[in-house]
Amino acid sequence: MPSGTEREPLLQPSHDHDNALKDDDTHVLGPRDVSKSTRYGILAGMFCASFLSSVNMTLVPTMIPSISSDFHKSYQASWLGTSYLLATCTFTPLYGRLADILGRRRATQLAIFFATLGTLACGFSPSMETLIAARFLSGMGGGGLFTLSSIVASDLYSLRSRSLTQSVGSMFNGLGMGLGGPIGGLISDRYGWRASFLIQIPLFIVAMSITSYNLTYTTPGQGKSTKKILKSIDYGGSFALLFAVGSCLFLLSTRYNEGLPWSDARVIAPLVLMIAFAITFVLFELYVAPKPVMEPSLLKQKVPVLVSMSNFLVANCNFTVTYFFPMYFQTVLLTSSSVAGAHLMPNSISMSLGSLFTGWMIHRTGKYKNINVTLGFLPFVGTLLILFMREDSGFIQKWLSIIPLGFGNAVVFQTTLIALFAHVPVSDVAVATSFGQLFRGMGQVAGVAVSSAIFQSVLDRELAARITVPGAGELIDKIRRNARLVVDLDPELQRPAIQSYKAALTAVFVYACVSTALSYLVRLPIPEHSLESRPNGRRLSTNTRLSPTDGSLRVTAPEDRCGASTPEMRSGSATPAAEEDAMVGSGGGYGPTPGR
Repeated sequence: MPSGTEREPLLQPSHDHDNALKDDDTHVLGPRDVSKSTRYGILAGMFCASFLSSVNMTLVPTMIPSISSDFHKSYQASWLGTSYLLATCTFTPLYGRLADILGRRRATQLAIFFATLGTLACGFSPSMETLIAARFLSGMGGGGLFTLSSIVASDLYSLRSRSLTQSVGSMFNGLGMGLGGPIGGLISDRYGWRASFLIQIPLFIVAMSITSYNLTYTTPGQGKSTKKILKSIDYGGSFALLFAVGSCLFLLSTRYNEGLPWSDARVIAPLVLMIAFAITFVLFELYVAPKPVMEPSLLKQKVPVLVSMSNFLVANCNFTVTYFFPMYFQTVLLTSSSVAGAHLMPNSISMSLGSLFTGWMIHRTGKYKNINVTLGFLPFVGTLLILFMREDSGFIQKWLSIIPLGFGNAVVFQTTLIALFAHVPVSDVAVATSFGQLFRGMGQVAGVAVSSAIFQSVLDRELAARITVPGAGELIDKIRRNARLVVDLDPELQRPAIQSYKAALTAVFVYACVSTALSYLVRLPIPEHSLESRPNGRRLSTNTRLSPTDGSLRVTAPEDRCGASTPEMRSGSATPAAEEDAMVGSGGGYGPTPGR
């Protein structure tokens, strides 16, 4: 009697059983029951949507000069990036819960709807304030798409095969993040910045159509009434997190971007609010929320905590470099927005290649720790190469120094995600994914906000020391608020301004180096875990049905008629990998796996 393997379904379909199911209208498909073409259709829609969300994360930096010129409010321009990341950080954790309650299809439709509506509003925004609000709305959907892509891949594939699928998804995310800057700069220079947003709408519609058509499988836990769904949402935790992070951003903006002293009420107020809302968030998650966005039980587990810390530090470094690396070429080498953005292209390509390489290696070897330890050091090498870049550096350093950063970060995100999945039960995958994404989102916000504060603080000090002409105060303020002025300055003022920007950017890149070095040290204690087995979960046979009374899912135990491998399950001789294909949970496998 054949035993289950990683590439063979544990529960072979029985013709008698299938015929019986045809007569039962309440039978529903689990994610492992869908056809190969449907599975590819699901992934195509999810990856298209997450690609667009990645583009939106890095689209704005190279367009900020154009947007600031149109609205004449350059001092608010930094909020174009941070508002998107603030929404991503705050609302991403909710989608893990929503995916369990609403189902994958409805949760995905909700995320794409917010992302599309926000992007459309960006293209037609009449003011800077409206554009910032539209970016926030877009981030509410964009952040959820990253989480849902990981959850859906977890549904469709076993743990070891999942590494390859996740790598393809990460390849599209890497391409999106890398192409966002160049695309934004190129389209902005030729057609205006509004076109950069509006051109995405048809692709969002395509993603919505593909996922709505294909993403029809059912998972345990969904099917609740609207009233129960609304009660399950962690409103208190979400809003406390939103106001805590938002207050932090206001604090950094008023203190460093506007240069107000610590004694100013506009600095003290956000500081007090930040502390109060942060304490409220923690207490609410620990003692009040019925379905917390930050699952307290995961804080007691070693691997989820280490992975989350790594996510925070890596995202911190990655977004610091993504936002400020193009600025080096605009303000120090005085290139155009499109050329500056093009320097992120090697990062995009290397991230995609790193994702595919890591997925293939994990799928082939079933190991992730050695790859993480050996190649996870590359981001630190990349930030060092960027840190020591000079105006007279050659082509290789200017264009290729970012490659180790992109390739290494792809390795880190892939290996830590698989490590997280390997150390939690299948039933906790959706919540664990949201948990990791929460800290990644906070790292993204910190990467932009903290590095911006460092940049503005050093730039202000350097400009004050180097420019001492009459009326220097007003001139310095203009240079700080509009980087494009450097190009038009007289030679005797242009050189001090360039040196000041270079000193500020050096401080930012030092911050990135420290972040990525700490992330490497944090990951070292993460242990290896076999990808052929995982913590206990519940099992589900092909007898997944909707209850005729309340519409909820009914789960039955595997029976002899389900296939030849069932006796091995009862005797314990089935392979762990095949056993996972029959396990059920909010983010794992359901029923028999079609031949892969």
